[in-house]
Amino acid sequence: MKFIFVTVLIVTLSIPASPQEMMLIPMDLRQSEHLKAYGIAYMALEKQIDVDWLLNYRGGSFLLQYHDVIARECRIRNVSYERITGTQTAQIYAEVQAEDANMDVVRCETPPKIAVYVPPGFQPWDDAVTLALEYAEIPYDKVFNKEVLNGDIYEYDWLHLHHEDFTGQYGKFYASYSNAPWYIEKVRTYEQIAAELGFEKVSEMKLAVVLAIREYIASGGFVFAMCSATDTFDIALAAKDVDIVDVMYNGTPPDPDFNEKLDFSQTLVFENFEVEENPLRYEFSNIDIPPTDMGPSVPREADYFTLFEFSAKHDPVPTMLTQNHVNVISGFMGQTTNFDEQFIKPHIVIMAKREGSREVKYIHGQYGRGTFTFYGGHDPEDYMHAVGDPPTDLSLYPNSPGYRLILNNVLFPAARPKPQKTDVFDAETIFPLIGDAQ
Repeated sequence: MKFIFVTVLIVTLSIPASPQEMMLIPMDLRQSEHLKAYGIAYMALEKQIDVDWLLNYRGGSFLLQYHDVIARECRIRNVSYERITGTQTAQIYAEVQAEDANMDVVRCETPPKIAVYVPPGFQPWDDAVTLALEYAEIPYDKVFNKEVLNGDIYEYDWLHLHHEDFTGQYGKFYASYSNAPWYIEKVRTYEQIAAELGFEKVSEMKLAVVLAIREYIASGGFVFAMCSATDTFDIALAAKDVDIVDVMYNGTPPDPDFNEKLDFSQTLVFENFEVEENPLRYEFSNIDIPPTDMGPSVPREADYFTLFEFSAKHDPVPTMLTQNHVNVISGFMGQTTNFDEQFIKPHIVIMAKREGSREVKYIHGQYGRGTFTFYGGHDPEDYMHAVGDPPTDLSLYPNSPGYRLILNNVLFPAARPKPQKTDVFDAETIFPLIGDAQ
């Protein structure tokens, strides 16, 4: 029996001893610009100003020493802040750290270095995460297959996976768009990149990328994915030793009865699912549950998901990732909209779902020394985003709770949560491939 011992760095948070001025950036309904507030916190970290994230205090507010440059930037970006005294600061810390309060403090010290995995020709409005980063004015770099396979991603603390199809089926757009110039160009580009990297098929290149990213997570990286990058990541892992890709995508027919040959010990999140056998259907597997698949059709105005509440003092990570000014959020669709709860592995933390259903929206897990978060859907403020739709203008949604979940993940690697007791995991049960990944 093998065991993994997981420890978390202890950080002692001291209440300021002197009556120095502080600034509180509230994240409740009094905040005029929730999304840009994350950019202010990131900018403070860049200037070596520590930021305390007050979990569950006024929507997950930020507290830091008052600096004229930060205050001026808040005014420029329309971010609400409150200038408070040392006495007021002490009262806030006392309230947050009270034993009977479901609140706590995590210290953010270093701005995470961010990479976004995106294909050539990418535009920021193609992806909700890059939209959020651009709007919040948080810097990021772009990487793709070459950078992943060369190990360049280890220069980054946080990696977002663009709405990618990691099975090598080009998003399964063949039936609708095989004659479209953009689709033809995408196939040509991907095949050229695969050949340059020494792969005969795009599906083989994508599998190598997935394996490299899994190793990055095991080594301590943070990964965030949305839409089709979530389920296709695990589908590629489960199909590591079997061909599930049909002839129109890679020139050869798939292995017969490939669903019987999937290996779920390879996956991070999902198990016991079936891959879609129709190569022309715009769906990858039965992991995804579009709203209309669960009994009667769910009208848009009734499509909501609910954030779970966690103990800030005992479960700081999911608490950080669910900070918001509301706990019921409007749903939104994507190629992968929701995750069917019956296919989620037992150790995965479910952070949001549609009440009364198996539709899970937001999940988190650990693999080795790193973590991953999967978020279903394409764009939190574009309910049915389609090919060719105009980009979302986030200036119209500065308080979007759906986008806040994305930015929680961006800031999460900067946080140093206080530890709980050392946990012991059965590596063969929970992380069966940790030896391979390391």
